[in-house]
Amino acid sequence: MESIVPVAEFQQIKLRPVPKVKRRAPQPPASLKLHKNTSSTTKTTTLTTPAKLYGKDLSEYDDVDVESLLAQLSPEEITILAKEVDPDDNFLPPDQRCGYECTKEATGPLNRKQLIEHINKQAIETPDQPEFEPYVQGKVRGKKWVPPPRDAREIEAEEQIAIDMGEEYEHALNDATQEEIIDLAAILGFHSMMNQDQYHASLLNKGQPVGLGWDGITKSTQQKLFPSDPPNSTDVEESIKRVKDDDNKLIDLNLNNIKNISDEKLEQLFAALPQNEHLEVLSLTNVGLTDKTALLLAEAIEKSKTLRVLNVETNFISPPVIVRLVQALLKCHTIEEFRASNQRSAVLGNKIEMEITNLVEKNSSLLRLGLHLEFNDARHRVAAHLQRNIDRIRVKRLNQRK
Repeated sequence: MESIVPVAEFQQIKLRPVPKVKRRAPQPPASLKLHKNTSSTTKTTTLTTPAKLYGKDLSEYDDVDVESLLAQLSPEEITILAKEVDPDDNFLPPDQRCGYECTKEATGPLNRKQLIEHINKQAIETPDQPEFEPYVQGKVRGKKWVPPPRDAREIEAEEQIAIDMGEEYEHALNDATQEEIIDLAAILGFHSMMNQDQYHASLLNKGQPVGLGWDGITKSTQQKLFPSDPPNSTDVEESIKRVKDDDNKLIDLNLNNIKNISDEKLEQLFAALPQNEHLEVLSLTNVGLTDKTALLLAEAIEKSKTLRVLNVETNFISPPVIVRLVQALLKCHTIEEFRASNQRSAVLGNKIEMEITNLVEKNSSLLRLGLHLEFNDARHRVAAHLQRNIDRIRVKRLNQRK
């Protein structure tokens, strides 16, 4: 008598869900088509037979209780049924798509070093298979490859490619020097026959470089070495003191590329900005600005009265804080140029770019924006609004002159 699987054990079996398949009625055989001929038209009557599976109609299987059928199976039959899986079934995890089950007992934990040493030892100790036929230099083994014969039409076409330039031009080319032929090739645009030095020397009539003829080795043009920029020698503490004292001579403060500015000094600088009435340009490129200090800068921007240019490029400001800085520009009506590209996140994202675009369109004083916008809609809208601001200021200046 077959044993019935307990309900608890049956619930642990993972079954693959059966996808719903749209049934299609089978086409009737040709013998079931009845043709009825009349004098004017031909009418065809088709008798369809219902689709059957194992002698029963498909509609009879809709009400079958699958759980009751599975409950009647023995454990061995359920194991066999569970092994019949589809390896391409996405409803099952990858470890359950393979019907193979290893019955060997584990020999212990994996030792990777010992395994590699064993593989190397086996590779060294395994003798090489002797060659059945020793190698002889110059001897061809097997069938030698012979290129197929060329078509006679291709050979005739190559022979016909002969330009008759006349005796005058042929005589001139035969007597031409190597430099003259290079000049002619440069004029005709044969760039593959010369290098850059020869090409530019021919166009500028400077004379060909020595040792770079047809047989010379093509070399790339050597790079021009420019002296590196000197390090920024601005005294940070003294600059902060001058900002606090509202020095009328301090109009442009450049702290670019100074890496040792602490957060405390930056906080002191941003705290002194609202009271300063002479500083117009503030450059903080590559100084290690973070979100914490950038938020303090945003608060200082809202209270600034004279700042016109703000540059915070190449720092570690996140996209939401960049939005906060652009939002602060709405309250500061004096800033005309704002640059904040090359931050920690290379891509701002569609949501951030749309927020920046909406804020820029509300700003009537901003003329230049240094931000890399990826989406065309944001770029075009920002460029159009900045151009409108520039045109409005230009018209205002013309009216004042009149």
